[in-house]
This record gives sequence, structure tokens and C-alpha cells, in this order.
Amino acid sequence: MLTRNCLSLLLWVLFDGGLLTPLHPQLQQTLEAQPRENVVTMPGRRSSAQRVKRGWVWNQFFVLEEYMGSEPQYVGKLHSDLDKGAGTVKYTLSGDGAGTVFTIDETTGDIHAIRSLDREEKPFYTLRAQAVDIDTRKPLEPESEFIIKVQDINDNEPKFLDGPYVASVPEMSPVGAYVLQVKATDADDPTYGNSARVVYSILQGQPYFSIDPKTGVIRTALPNMDREVKEQYQVLIQAKDMGGQLGGLAGTTTVNITLTDVNDNPPRFPKSIFHLKVPESSLVGSAIGRIRAVDPDFGKNAEIEYNVVPGDGGNLFDITTDENTQEGVIKLKKPLDFETKKAYTFKVEASNVHLDHRFHSVGPFKDTATVKINVLDVAEPPVFSKPMYTMEVYEDTPVGTIIGAVTAQDLDVGSSSVRYFIDRKSDADSYFTIDGSEGTIATNEILDRESTAQYNFSIIASKVSNPLLTSKVNVIINVLDVNEFPPEISVPYETSVCENAKPGQVIQTVSAADKDLSPAGQRFSFRLSPEASTKPNFTVQDYRNNTAGIETRRSGYSRRQQDLYFLPVVIEDSSYPVQSSTNTMTIHVCRCDSDGTILSCNVEAIFLPVGLSTGALIAILLCIVILLVIVVLYVALRRQKKKDTLMTSKEDIRDNVIHYDDEGGGEEDTQAFDIGALRNPKVIEDNKIRRDIKPDTLCLPRQRPPVEDNTDIRDFINQRLQENDVDPTAPPYDSLATYAYEGNGSVAESLSSIDSLTTEADQDYDYLSDWGPRFKVLAEMFGEEENYNTAKVT
Repeated sequence: MLTRNCLSLLLWVLFDGGLLTPLHPQLQQTLEAQPRENVVTMPGRRSSAQRVKRGWVWNQFFVLEEYMGSEPQYVGKLHSDLDKGAGTVKYTLSGDGAGTVFTIDETTGDIHAIRSLDREEKPFYTLRAQAVDIDTRKPLEPESEFIIKVQDINDNEPKFLDGPYVASVPEMSPVGAYVLQVKATDADDPTYGNSARVVYSILQGQPYFSIDPKTGVIRTALPNMDREVKEQYQVLIQAKDMGGQLGGLAGTTTVNITLTDVNDNPPRFPKSIFHLKVPESSLVGSAIGRIRAVDPDFGKNAEIEYNVVPGDGGNLFDITTDENTQEGVIKLKKPLDFETKKAYTFKVEASNVHLDHRFHSVGPFKDTATVKINVLDVAEPPVFSKPMYTMEVYEDTPVGTIIGAVTAQDLDVGSSSVRYFIDRKSDADSYFTIDGSEGTIATNEILDRESTAQYNFSIIASKVSNPLLTSKVNVIINVLDVNEFPPEISVPYETSVCENAKPGQVIQTVSAADKDLSPAGQRFSFRLSPEASTKPNFTVQDYRNNTAGIETRRSGYSRRQQDLYFLPVVIEDSSYPVQSSTNTMTIHVCRCDSDGTILSCNVEAIFLPVGLSTGALIAILLCIVILLVIVVLYVALRRQKKKDTLMTSKEDIRDNVIHYDDEGGGEEDTQAFDIGALRNPKVIEDNKIRRDIKPDTLCLPRQRPPVEDNTDIRDFINQRLQENDVDPTAPPYDSLATYAYEGNGSVAESLSSIDSLTTEADQDYDYLSDWGPRFKVLAEMFGEEENYNTAKVT
């Protein structure tokens, strides 16, 4: 303690005397002494006129972590030069953990740690110290910082943060093959001692694996480790600090190592011979058995391919691989027959699909086994001699005629007789019958090829001993044609010839058609009928290939003389019996140009002047049509005009002229009154609407007194005049009213002579004088005629 105080005094003299520059508040000096000797001295404050320099001498204090003593752990001591030991200086502490972790004696300046500290939790604490006057509470020295560092001890073991580990390595790997690298972490201070220096070792897993003590890399330690022998390994790894020395802390982890598979094993059959029993009724393509080769490898390295080795019976069977079970599935390629062969023997080879070239030296990766198949006898249905039967029959064959026969046999041991019958689903109309014992097929109906040319039905054969065992075969019957129909000429039946045709010119090529089914090689022949062969107009040239040509026999054909020719052609077929027919062709004579192109075949064109084109003929016809239309329109207009003037003639007006004082609409105003009302007063309407003007919407109908059937013409006319005079809807202009009603019950009766029984000389017209001045002229005319007739008689 005395030495420490002397050293502090020497430093103060150096600073105060100017030999050294003042210490920075952050400058720290480590004095290696006992912890109880950590003292920080402070120079006392002199008078106010004297310059005061900082008197702190800082040490970096250390405190042990994980202190387990019963007393607080002493850290160090603060001391000021102004502290004369009289108790006038008070020391204060502030900063990290002040009061909670660290305490200071206010009088002596001793610093203690009041609880255990953990370096891994907080490695150091920064605090501030100050000396104040106990009475005035004024600082004696400026406040400065110092550090208390927690000194590490080996209290943390290494830890594997990523453990446990999982790794894999291929089987059969060489020594030193890399497996995995592990890493442990120690929380202790790596800069202080060996607390954080870790060394790795294997506690469990030897002698298969090894580990590098410094890097933690795990490698294989044995060669040719076989997955098929042992696949999983669990290795226990230890990490120890203090360089692995005694007293160091250790941590462990587990590494699960799996040997991955390689194709180092060939497939092997568990036995050399496989026996299978197969019924002879097995279907082609069906699976008849399974065999299996064992490969201890895994995954794709265990995939096996099976093949049939060529040899006895190998061509009847095939084998494929079941991808799920890696079994060999034997299938039937051809049908089996117990009666023909009862056993088959062949070999099967199993080999790996994926080979590893590193293990070729081990040997061939394949194995061979023998398969023996015994065929089992099965009761089978009868077997037909043919897979299908085809027969022929002529149409119109009598009922009961035998067409052919089918044959079926029972091939089983102790064969049974066979019965035949027709499947009526295929021959619903029963055109055919079959003999149940012999299998002969006969017609049951008259067949017509033109109706049905082919029949297709099924024959069923069954065992007499076991009717449930049946087999079926198709029978096709073709109906052969009998030459019933004569051949006919194919279309066209009409052709044309040019007027300027030359002799030997072919104007049409014709062929024939026959409704009968023409067999191969049938021929048709063509010739003129006997009555046409003597005429010098046309001939038929047979080309002997079922066609013929119509040729001209002369030059020059005139439409004016004859525009149509009828040519009878006889056609014969070559079937038996021979059928023939006469077909008439119609030949039109046409006008053609020099190249033979037809210009016109119309009969009307014969009478037109030669040289007129089609356009000229159309123009002439169009002009004629226009003239006819003009004439028809003219006649229609004349008739209409004559009809309009008929009512205005003086014979029709007679005495039905009515004069009004008002001005009329002119000569064309003829619609003022309806003349039909004057012709027949029985049809007079109650509400008469004027036709020469547009009536108002609300128009009062004029009231007309009823006209008696026997009203005199004079009363009738006066009545109409009065109606027009008082009619408020009458026009303010002259209008013509025509009255054609002669009256009913007139004294003079009808003026017409149509119904008169006497002659004109017997008539007495004196009564006309009694009708008034209006009929004066009429009375004078007939009075003069009567006097003339009287004088003539005298």
C-alpha cells in the first residue's frame, strides 16, 4: 500500500511540475498488484487562485465472474489528494450497475461487487466517479469515467448448435471418404487462456469413422462398408475445451450416418426351377404365373429385367417385369392344347437394368432359372373346322335346297357328339335351316339378289354330353345373280348433230347398265335395230369394251326438213339366258359454227332469216312486245274515256237538269250528288254525306221525309228541290243532279216502250199536255207525230 501511494505521489509531481502532460480522463494504467491494492488517488484542491490539475490516476479494474463468496467481492478503491482522512470528502459512483451491482463506501472510496457476475452476459461495466465536499456538496474534482472488466473463467462447455446431424455416404467407399463436418461453439472468452479452445473426438462409432480433432471433419475409417450388411450408423462426437486437457468442459452430439446403395449385387433366383400349372383354356395374353429374382440392392439399383431364353417352348410364352414388385410375369403368346402337348420347358434370365462400371469385375449381373409348365386338361366346347364359312346360292333357288355344311368336333378325351343350330338373333326371318346332326344348311325362303345380295348369320355347336359348352362360327352366304333384267342404255338418251356434220363423225358415246349383278368378264354388245339399219342417217359402232359410238352416215342435215331423228339401239348382255333391249335415242339437228360448236337447236330458229344472230332476234321480239303493250294501253284509254262521257250525253241528262242561283265549281264538278239515290229511292241513306267537299267531324244529318212508293215524279222532284234549298251543307256553286227515277204509280205509267203491247201508232200522248209547261215541248212533239200519222192514214 505504501509503495502504491508513493508511486501515485511521484506521478502527481511529474504532472504538477510540468514534466508530463496532464492525463486524459480516458487514459488507464494497469498496475499489476493484488486486487485489494487497486487505488485511485486524486490531488487536493488548493486555493482558488492556484491552478488545479486533475488528480485521477485510472486503473482498469477487474472482477472475477461467478464469485460465490459470502462477502461482497472487493473491486478497488477511489482516493482524492484532498482527502486528509478527516471525513470531509464524500465519494459518489454512477453508471452501469451503480448501486445494483457495484457499491462504493462514501467515506473510504472502497468499491465492492454485491452480486455474482457473468462475463457471457456482460463483459464490462462503465462507471463514473466523483469526490464532493461532504458539507457543501460541491465537487472537489471533475467527474470522470472508469471501466470494471469481468474476468473470464471456464464456466461454459462447448455446444453443437446444429446437432444432431444426419449424413450419408455411399457404401463401398474407400478409407478417408468425406462424410460431414461438425462444429461446436464455446461461449467463454477466446482471448483469455484456453477456455474457448475446442478439441473434437469420437466417443462412439469407431472403428468405422474418424474425426479431425481441430476441424471436426468426419471421414470413413474402414474400406468396403456394405449397406446390405449394415445400413445405419450412429456416431457420438465430443467437443472439449481447454485444449482437451484435464478439467476442461465437454459437449456431445449425435451424427446419424446412412450408407447409400450402389449396384454392387447381381439379381439371384432363390431356386433354379419354377413349376407352373396352366389350364389349356387360358386366354392368349393372360398372365399364367409369376417368378422373382432377389436383388439386395435398393431403388433403381434393384430394378430387374426378365427375358425368355430362346429354346423349347419359348415361342409360346413371354415375360414382363412388374414395376411395383419387380416380379417376372409370364404371359401366354399362343393358345395351349392339352391334347397336342401337355408340358413345356424354357429358361428365364434376370438382369439388372442399371449397371455400375466400378463393379464389373465382381461378375455378370444376371442369373438364369428354368420354368416348367404343365398344361391342365379342361373340358372345351366343340371346335369348328374353319374360323368362318362362305357359301354361294343362286337366287330363286327352290326352298329346301342344300347350300353347304359346317363341321365341328369335340377334341377332348372321350369326345362327344355335336349338335348344330342357327342363332336366330342373326337370322330373325329364318331364311335358312340347318340339320342338327349333319350341319347341312338349306334355304327356307325364296332368295332375291336384288333385295338382299348377302346373308350373314351364326351357327352354334354344342356338346351333346354338356350342352353348356358351345362355340359359334359366322356363315356368309352370297346370293348369285340370275340374268333377269336386260341391259339398258345409260344416260343421256338424247344427243345432237350439226347440220354441217360429215359422214363417219361420232356424235355420242353410249354405255350400258344392267340391274343384274354383272360377274367379271360380262360383255355388252350394241347394234342398230333391223328397221333402222336400212336408213342412211346414222349407225352404231360397237367398240367391244361395253361402249359404242353413234356415227353419222351422210353429210348435211337440215332442220327445215327434219329437226329430230329417233335411233333405235339394241343392247345384249353375255349372261345366260341372254337378255336384250331396244333403246331409242333422240337426235336433235342443231346449227353449229365451223368448229362444231352448237349455236342453236330451237325449232323456231328455222323460220328466221339465215344470218340473224341471237341478239338480233331478241331485239326484234322486244320491239314486238313494246308495240303490243302500246296498243293495249291505247284501247284501254279509249274505253275509259267513252265510259266517262256516257253520263254527260244529252240522252242521259234528259230533264234532270237543276239550276241554282249560286256559282258552281264548273263542268268537272260531277260529284255533288249521288245519282244512285235517284235511280232507286228505296236505298236512300238516312245520313247522306257530300262527296264533293270534306265534311266536318260533327255534321248534323239532314232529315229527309220518307218517300212513298207511289209518289208522283213531280212530288219527288219538288221534294228533292226543297231538300237542296234548305240543306246547310249544299255547296255555294252550281251542281248537276241527275234523276233517273221514273216514279211509281204514275198516271201515265212508264214512258218506256219495251213493255208496250201496242204499236207506237196506238199510243195516246194527250195526257202530256196536262203535265204543265215543263212538258210542253214533249207534248208538241208527240202531238205532231200523231197528227202526221192520222193524215197519212186518211
